[in-house]
Amino acid sequence: MSGSTLTLATYNMRKAVGLDRRRDPGRILAVLEEVGADIVALQEADRRTGGRASAIPHDLIEGHGHWLPVPLGVRNRRALDRLPKVGARVDEWLKVDTRNIGWHGNAILVRPEVGVLDVVALDLPTLEPRGAVLVELLVRDRPIRIVGLHLDLSGLWRRRQLKAIHEAVAARPHKMPTVMMGDTNEWRTTAACLRDLEPDYAIVAPGPSFHARRPMAVLDRLFVDHSLTVEASGVHVSELAQVASDHLPVWARVGW
Repeated sequence: MSGSTLTLATYNMRKAVGLDRRRDPGRILAVLEEVGADIVALQEADRRTGGRASAIPHDLIEGHGHWLPVPLGVRNRRALDRLPKVGARVDEWLKVDTRNIGWHGNAILVRPEVGVLDVVALDLPTLEPRGAVLVELLVRDRPIRIVGLHLDLSGLWRRRQLKAIHEAVAARPHKMPTVMMGDTNEWRTTAACLRDLEPDYAIVAPGPSFHARRPMAVLDRLFVDHSLTVEASGVHVSELAQVASDHLPVWARVGW
């Protein structure tokens, strides 16, 4: 993180389950170390079943020390939460930690020195539960807004979801540079959901990031508003990254 640039990354971490079928959250953090981003949007950061806990244990993130998850103040709905007087104490009784770091799997990691101004957990229009996270940050006394997203498999719903996110950003009370990033699940470069954003955002598609073993599809993208300058971008390919998840991380360095 230099005085005038910021490195951003997005990574579908597949709940920390690698292509060797091992759940290894330490490996995910090691891949992020290789990327070296200042702000990271994660997808599939929480487990999908059971307590829906963070796929990277909180003590592992805290002990790692390079990033902290932005607290979202929400938790994913769990079956046990519906039981009176049980949901609030299930962790204590079972001696487990089911705290999430994301909202519908979307989480934001930041360097410890980055300040958090505000957070919003967005519900998105969809047939299945989907959401996005909007965080407003203070980096070296400058504000920046980051939206982490993981769009639907359906093209119709992808377009509706990006429209909802765009409207949520436009409705924010303060103007600031904005970047939306994540797994778009969009294989086409000329899709309507992407074209809708072109007047306001530069679409950064660093290259094929899926499947990690043999990347062919450009699914992971960043949408950078025109107040920022994209200086460089890329797909992070390493021996570790090619086994840690089915996606490769993508990154962009922006000037402001």
